Amino acid sequence: MKTLSLSDNWLVTSIKILSSGGIVIFPSDTVYGALVDATNNKAVEKLIRFKSRPPGKPISVFVDSFSMLAKYAKLTASQNETLNELLPGPFTVILDSKYIVNSMLESEKGTLGLRFPTFEPIIRLVNEFEKPLSATSANMSGHSPHYSVQSLLKDFSQTKKDLVDLIVDAGELPRNKPSTIIDLTSSEIKLLRQGDILLSNQKTFISKSASQTQKIAQHLITKYASFASIKPLIIILQGPMGAGKTQFVKGVGSYLGISDIVSPTFVVYYEYPVNKSGIKNLIHVDLFDIQESEEFNHLGLGHYLKPGHVWCIEWGEKSGPIIEKLKQEAYVIDITISYQGNDERSLIIDTHIYDHIIN
Repeated sequence: MKTLSLSDNWLVTSIKILSSGGIVIFPSDTVYGALVDATNNKAVEKLIRFKSRPPGKPISVFVDSFSMLAKYAKLTASQNETLNELLPGPFTVILDSKYIVNSMLESEKGTLGLRFPTFEPIIRLVNEFEKPLSATSANMSGHSPHYSVQSLLKDFSQTKKDLVDLIVDAGELPRNKPSTIIDLTSSEIKLLRQGDILLSNQKTFISKSASQTQKIAQHLITKYASFASIKPLIIILQGPMGAGKTQFVKGVGSYLGISDIVSPTFVVYYEYPVNKSGIKNLIHVDLFDIQESEEFNHLGLGHYLKPGHVWCIEWGEKSGPIIEKLKQEAYVIDITISYQGNDERSLIIDTHIYDHIIN
């Protein structure tokens, strides 16, 4: 069993081992996973022995694009629309299989779980390998997932260690839950496993805590950040006091490497320098104290209507006087946050912008 880090020449070695039917323990956006060639019968049999997986229990696969996903699963127009709203991201989607991968990975109903993550090393590996890879956590069936190589090695018997051909060590992973599993094979989305992100439909996300609101924000900005290099990206947040608008901005800031997000209520907006994904600045705007439309003329926000800027506007209900200009010069995403009782909130994301982006 060989161990490499992400700073080593892991790609060539991983592809060589996967091509020969081996098992590679690899980091992901959630937990450490056990990867094999999903089209190689012997490799899948070896994986099932390694996992001590009960017969008939399906295993999902990683893909690197929508086109690869469509190659291995059947898609309707409605399912495709839902996938465009959710992926890439921390979701496993269940679809009817085209029966190209090994049948032991599929369910008895002929369905297949697919993961299209945002984690760059996984995307790069699948892209170079040009075939889907198993997307199962690197733990024994029924055991907890692992966030470090040290933890998983303690969990492996020597027999299990002997089945592993390579470990790619990325250190301690963030404590993200395994992916949310959603079944798209019927007319309504069915939640089969709860991860960090909950949803009631493809446009409505559910948050039960400040940290979940931040996770939803991180998911959204991860999907759209690259488009800010073409036009400014503006996220307009609406919702009552205390609904979680600032928590959402903190989630965006976390993805962009900003840890000191505070509400700019008394100064209207703050500018945070950024150096990630072609983004130069995060502009955090709070319109709570804006009373007259003429006040917008004195804010100087037009200076930030340039590529490389991401805006988050709290109290977006008051953005009416400038909304048409923003829609003309930027990619605008509307988010409405509302209370659902106790600590639960719904976040409705108007993703008509997605159609505008891809066209």
